Amino acid sequence: MPAGHTRQPRQTRLIVSLDTKDSGQAIAWRDATAHASPMVKLGLEFTYAQGLEAVREVAGTRPLFLDLKLHDIPNTVASAIGSLARVRPAMLTIHASGGRAMVAAARRAIDETFAEGERPLLLAVTVLTSLDDDALHETGVESDVADQVVRLGRLAVSAGADGLICSPHEIRLLRAALGDEPVLVVPGIRPAGSAVGDQKRIMTPAQAHAAGADWIVVGRPITRAPDPAAAAAAIAAELSA
Repeated sequence: MPAGHTRQPRQTRLIVSLDTKDSGQAIAWRDATAHASPMVKLGLEFTYAQGLEAVREVAGTRPLFLDLKLHDIPNTVASAIGSLARVRPAMLTIHASGGRAMVAAARRAIDETFAEGERPLLLAVTVLTSLDDDALHETGVESDVADQVVRLGRLAVSAGADGLICSPHEIRLLRAALGDEPVLVVPGIRPAGSAVGDQKRIMTPAQAHAAGADWIVVGRPITRAPDPAAAAAAIAAELSA
């Protein structure tokens, strides 16, 4: 855990994913969900469309989860992280599958680039929630998803990651393997009755909370709802029940 971040007794909090190319729409969703979500997520779709200055503008005063999933040679990833200092994210992501040297380079870049107390949490993506065992095997990985998630989780944390991105199905496995310290940020959340979309390993907010998630990430079930504010509030209430 980097300086400036103090772990609180575990509670599961909501991050709203602002998946759009439009700044005005992103700001509208940000404001509508402010009462329910202490952090917002901006990812590849928005950043590629609008750039880092717009990312900073949309985040405003809200803590930012910058989900760019960096994956390249160690020096390139480190240099990219150095370019993110002006955005001041609270969390940023890399792919654990980039290997130990890449994760370690990302750790050093954060420690060298950001002032103490302003360092973002370095989160390593294990296996994307859109993949199941068959899809993973097609990429040449012989392990099943659960084993691969734990393997990559161990590697990333030992190389300096503060936490992991995993589906809700692997939360308990990672807690058993790595304990309570790593921050687990969990996409693949679908409230009861929501469309599954392109996700394959999903749970409800309450199930992810019970399994031990620190944060859940929810996009379309909130932003595509007729009333995003009410949808976010319902999920927050489910997490605190």
